[in-house]
Amino acid sequence: MEAIRTAVIGVGAFGRNHVRVYHQLEQQGEAVQLAGVVDADLERAQRVASEFGSRAFASVEQLLAEEKVDAASVAVPTMHHLATATALMQAGVDVLIEKPLATSLAQADELIQVAGRHGRVAQVGHLERFNPAVRATLPLITRPMFFEVHRLSVFTPRSLDVDVVLDLMIHDLDIVLKFVTSPVKEIRAVGLPILSPKTDIANVRLEFESGCVANLTASRVSTELVRKLRFFQPRQYVSIDYQRQDVMVFSVGDKLEGAPSVNPQIGMFKPPIMAEEPLHAELKSFLDAVRRRAQPEVPLEDGRRALALGLEIVAEIEAHTRHIASNLAGS
Repeated sequence: MEAIRTAVIGVGAFGRNHVRVYHQLEQQGEAVQLAGVVDADLERAQRVASEFGSRAFASVEQLLAEEKVDAASVAVPTMHHLATATALMQAGVDVLIEKPLATSLAQADELIQVAGRHGRVAQVGHLERFNPAVRATLPLITRPMFFEVHRLSVFTPRSLDVDVVLDLMIHDLDIVLKFVTSPVKEIRAVGLPILSPKTDIANVRLEFESGCVANLTASRVSTELVRKLRFFQPRQYVSIDYQRQDVMVFSVGDKLEGAPSVNPQIGMFKPPIMAEEPLHAELKSFLDAVRRRAQPEVPLEDGRRALALGLEIVAEIEAHTRHIASNLAGS
């Protein structure tokens, strides 16, 4: 097969990982070739290109003028997603755009329109969709009724152009939306800035038309790293540890699967999981869609849906903050 020539636009902390995985795939015999890396900081681009045996460019325009590129990862700050991805798609390049898809729904809609107009494969980088634990859980879904989700990280000076909802919580919003498949009925949210001008810690309660309730907490100022999602559905409790790529299922019923737990009426089992780095699985899936000219596993429309909910949560946090300030001012 002819190698798909790839590029990575933006090689900061996460963009460098895209470069690393494309390089690994090539080393493993996949039909892919890293054509170049782009960063406004040319010195950084040169360091990364040297490390992984590629070429460095200071702009997308320079890359397109000097190299043939079939597909690219867009890992620049969110505010530059629209301009960068549009330039690539107009030049005939398929794109994987990191989350959040855009800074506004108008920008997300424009990206979707550009992809359609130019016949491009366009995927959004909702990485947890490719976590083996999530993939193993999807066949178990019946009717989720309650979620408890925690995503806590230590502070790093990356992705501070967006708040914690669009930086971290959006991963879990995407997964919950995928699991529930019901419109959101009500949002209640609170958040605070701690170490940056934007919200660094947030707690959200979502109620869906189906009656399902989801409580989500996200923090980028924690002292520990936690990535857990737990949910209840009729006669079953499922616990996902994203970090450990682990799923535990507790079931109640006459015909129990797995081994008995502490209570003999409750059976516990772990579905089989094939361990894999989610980014490795994500980029393989993207390249497969590019090669087959097929709908990607996580299309831009899914990214827009998660963004829409994230922006509603941000607005709710802002309204709650104004309400508290007004009460304090009046007391």
